[in-house]
Amino acid sequence: MQRAAGCPFDPPPEVRARQQEGPLSRVRLWDGSTPWLVTGYTEQRKLLADPRVSADISRPGYPSPAPITGQGSTISFILMDDPDHARLRRMVTGSFTVKRTETLRPAVQKIVDDLIDELLAGPRPVDLVEAFALPVPSLVICALLGVPYTDHEFFQDNSKVIIRRDAKPEERAAGQRALGGYLDELMGEKLENPADDLLSGLAARVKAGELTRSEAAQMGVLLLIAGHETTANMIALGTLALLENPGQLALLRESDDRALVASAVEELLRYLNITHNGRRRVAREDIEIAGRTIRAGEGLILANDVGNRDGEMFPEPDRLDLTRNARGHVAFGFGVHQCLGQPLARLELQVVYSTLYRRIPTLALATDLERIPFKHDGSVYGVYELPVTW
Repeated sequence: MQRAAGCPFDPPPEVRARQQEGPLSRVRLWDGSTPWLVTGYTEQRKLLADPRVSADISRPGYPSPAPITGQGSTISFILMDDPDHARLRRMVTGSFTVKRTETLRPAVQKIVDDLIDELLAGPRPVDLVEAFALPVPSLVICALLGVPYTDHEFFQDNSKVIIRRDAKPEERAAGQRALGGYLDELMGEKLENPADDLLSGLAARVKAGELTRSEAAQMGVLLLIAGHETTANMIALGTLALLENPGQLALLRESDDRALVASAVEELLRYLNITHNGRRRVAREDIEIAGRTIRAGEGLILANDVGNRDGEMFPEPDRLDLTRNARGHVAFGFGVHQCLGQPLARLELQVVYSTLYRRIPTLALATDLERIPFKHDGSVYGVYELPVTW
């Protein structure tokens, strides 16, 4: 479903129309299947927390966004159910707690400041995606995982293929194999020469027999992709949304209130919600909800972007309001599969949004909004380029 021309921050009009008609409706996918589209905020939260709903991509009825081919189609635990999901997720949860993540704030601040120094010393205009939005989370996740940043072009290029909706199945599988092989080699290095990083922690579990080397490598692939791609898009798209809402940008730029910055991050996550394909699930059992019966084996697509624009939960949902209490949004999902790295994403966005516009107060678009290339072809929404000047 296409977004409306001139409304790049809003969900597609057809999805909004479905939401007005009711919280559940049927849609047709590329393979002829007709899963349920869930547009209501309340229904999304209930279903995401319901143990009768499965995230297992191999289960019949799962509404895959594209054809699945052979080995490498599952990226670690996010497409598994408990107990396997819980077993694998538990092994990395400690690295992403709020308390552990907060210790990274000085390091993230230095990364952001150093990149802004380079921006200010360089030519104008500049592509903010290439020069800032992508390097920030890439540098952070590389340091956390123990991945050489010198390899960033390799893993960024393969990540783009994996999340591109129009990629051929064999292209997507090749990208997954390439990243899987790369992380497997890194895992071998960590087994021989462990360091103080997350991959070395997984290597220790491999040695202890708690995890296979293949499982550890696939977890590395998941964390590497999720750790840079989503946050990079939020940095760039959030900046664009603020530039298009100068009053809100001024509110953020002129305040040193950390509570306001934290609130701004939540509101931008709600307003933009970069997950483009929705959360996809399949019912294990019959489920009665909103006066409808979802039968066992029927697919579910939970459109979180439109859930975050549900007026019953968020008054005036199409207005960007950085003072709004948007903490209940579903941009990170909900339930046992909610985003593992959300504390890290929040931290990075807080540092970026509180620093970039203060240090470059005259930041402005260097082109017209209509000429900016948006990622309509990806499962993660954002912009391919963001030319800016000051």
